[in-house]
Amino acid sequence: MGIHLRSIARALPVIAALGLAAPLLVAATPSQAQGSQQGYPNRTVKMIVPFGAGGPADVYARVLAKYLSDETKQSFVIENRPGAGAVIGTDAVAKSPADGYTLLVMSNTHTTNESLLSNKPYELMRDFVPVATFNYSDLLLVVHPDVPAKTVAEFIALAKKDPGKLNYASSGPGTPYHMAGELFKAMSKSDIVHIPHKASGDARNSVLSGNVQMMFDAVTTMTELAKGGKVRALATTGAKRNPLTPDLPAVAETVPGYEATIWLGVMAPKDTPKDVIAFLNTAINKVINLPEVKDAWLKQGAIPLVMTPPEFDAYLRKDIAKWADVVKVSGAKVQ
Repeated sequence: MGIHLRSIARALPVIAALGLAAPLLVAATPSQAQGSQQGYPNRTVKMIVPFGAGGPADVYARVLAKYLSDETKQSFVIENRPGAGAVIGTDAVAKSPADGYTLLVMSNTHTTNESLLSNKPYELMRDFVPVATFNYSDLLLVVHPDVPAKTVAEFIALAKKDPGKLNYASSGPGTPYHMAGELFKAMSKSDIVHIPHKASGDARNSVLSGNVQMMFDAVTTMTELAKGGKVRALATTGAKRNPLTPDLPAVAETVPGYEATIWLGVMAPKDTPKDVIAFLNTAINKVINLPEVKDAWLKQGAIPLVMTPPEFDAYLRKDIAKWADVVKVSGAKVQ
């Protein structure tokens, strides 16, 4: 791509990275959720995950749904609607009634898509309102065991030796896995071909089978496969080494300034009543602060992330602006 690290640093004033630049862990002491003025919820709430089953959004949304069901005494159910880089499921929520009974589980895929996909049938900040965030985590750079590279430096050298011969998998355009790969290509000045899949599980299976050589995947879902020898882990993607894998270097130790994370949150259709949004935010924050939830997530490498709706709104707007710079500098395109 002919992009220098210096150019990327100029384009990304805080950090030449994707994902969470500086996650804000807001101290929160939510009180017992008491319900909205309309008695919300008084029936089943559907949480649409626009990603495939088994990925971080799906896994953590199911934890959230279980505890929300316990908290509210109403069922919160997960419905997976993957496809088109999260556009299919997201559009379904945008077209749903603004009553709090259909929610969107979203990630930084959505803030990336605002600049990456020009023909979406919705706009994130026009057609949705922020509800709450719930966690973020690093990614893991892994290769199939047949790839003759034991380090990030060796992998980059291999990619430069045979430009366009190595592939990397993602769960679709605009996802953190895709953008982690594009940023890696730009900053390492290497030529690796993007192979998009419908869901993260499909992408993961392609790497496990050896059909695709490399992938950036959530540390929460790929660590055990790496420990079992199914893939070879080369590095994590946070600014520093991940406490789950302290012996594994960060990509930034080889490619200075590189950082990639995945964060998760919940949004609702525009015009959803404010008291419903407030109720959901309080209930979600209460779940996130439960000791058993926090401890389990931290052991898996997921860091609890708590924000109020206004804080989440401001965060989303900044993330959208940052992603516009990343897309421009990396040259990422939808294939």
